[in-house]
Amino acid sequence: MMKIVVLDGYTVNPGDMSWKQLQKLGDLTVYDRTAPHDVTRRAEEADVVLTNKVVLDKSQLERLPRLRYIGVLATGYNVVDLDEARRRGIVVTNIPAYSTDSVAQMTFAHILNITNRVGHYAQANMEGRWTSSPDFCYWDTPLQELAGKTLGIVGLGHIGLKVARIAREFGMDVFAQTSKDSASLPEGVQKTTFHGLLEVSDILTLHCPLTEQTRGMVNMQTIQMMKRGAIIINTGRGPLVNEHDVAEALRKGYLAGYGADVLSEEPPRSDNPLLTTPNAFITPHIAWATAEARKRLMDIAVHNVEAFIKGNPVNIVS
Repeated sequence: MMKIVVLDGYTVNPGDMSWKQLQKLGDLTVYDRTAPHDVTRRAEEADVVLTNKVVLDKSQLERLPRLRYIGVLATGYNVVDLDEARRRGIVVTNIPAYSTDSVAQMTFAHILNITNRVGHYAQANMEGRWTSSPDFCYWDTPLQELAGKTLGIVGLGHIGLKVARIAREFGMDVFAQTSKDSASLPEGVQKTTFHGLLEVSDILTLHCPLTEQTRGMVNMQTIQMMKRGAIIINTGRGPLVNEHDVAEALRKGYLAGYGADVLSEEPPRSDNPLLTTPNAFITPHIAWATAEARKRLMDIAVHNVEAFIKGNPVNIVS
């Protein structure tokens, strides 16, 4: 029987779901979290290892000679040394496109929070602001309508396309930086360059992979190419932006708001400037974590392991 070890199962399943389907496929051990120095001890007898954020680099893989399969419990798979896995004949799979709807939803949650400040007004009303108002309404922040605004999308994969469709329903003009051919884009989505997006966007949203070319693509220089008072949304990867530059741009008024579900270091250091800068709105990497998305992730993870055991692996990234 296959020995299956889940190294960090808590964020995927903190107890509201079941591992029973995976348990049917082998001798299963699930750890909530695994520190780097515990990986070898916990996985040394495993044929199959599932990991979300626990790193399996060359040094770790060298100490796991029995390992034949790594299932990454996420879409991104940079936690695994793929070159070393290939050398060792280890199959590596990921979970593609399970959270598209949820991440697109969070993208607009951030956009609407910045433009409408629902949380701000709800909190003010809990503190008695409305009951003491001399008028039937009040507002103390700019309130913006999305219709007629321009949304710039960096990266037009599954999530970027979903965001584009939602934006069109709001009546927004949509531009995108994408490798896709212009003729294949949805109606109402116009292709341009990154610099073109900077020039036209009222709101810029990031949905591209983290590469050496995209790392730090949003910085003080590129922000100053944008309209003053623009909004930036990042539900992609934290290091796509220079966080100190974004914080400074917010303080100086170059940006009206920054909404992000990701930071360059997670969990973040307490001195990360975006945690305390006004008009920076940071959620704790939860766009993917709706119950529906996690259920899809669990189902696909089980299917991936089952396909590997049957000799026909799917969703291979190695």
